[in-house]
Amino acid sequence: MTQNLTDFLRATDNKKYATQSGTKTHVKLKNIVIDEMHGNRGDAEIINHILQVPNLKQYFCPNAQTEVPIAGFINGNFISRRIDRLLMNHKTKTIDFIDYKTDTNKDVFIEQYKKQLDEYAQLLRSAYPDYKIKGYILWTADWTLQQIITL
Repeated sequence: MTQNLTDFLRATDNKKYATQSGTKTHVKLKNIVIDEMHGNRGDAEIINHILQVPNLKQYFCPNAQTEVPIAGFINGNFISRRIDRLLMNHKTKTIDFIDYKTDTNKDVFIEQYKKQLDEYAQLLRSAYPDYKIKGYILWTADWTLQQIITL
């Protein structure tokens, strides 16, 4: 009984730590701006990680939006979500969005995350039917960018 309680408390503490760590990382990422003309803003260590990932810095330009609210109906159900980072280009009619994930094991929740990004893409598609949409996960444990959605 004591071992089960110890295991439960350890798992609860680990989950709490992971949630707090993920929240802190999201806040730091939200404030990152990579701007060659006016200087970068935000956590220097995170900016360095971003600059090491091919094609990632474009999503942290001054035109990128953060914490973008989006809502609409999917299969008759009202859905309201918040996209971590979104880059829209009206000239090329493209929308790219990123969701940050702090997991160390990418496989544990990947199917759940794919569904989440699919919802974002569907909501964006309903608002911007003529735009090409791509969705990515930025895995902050190893700073990799994984494309999940192409519409």
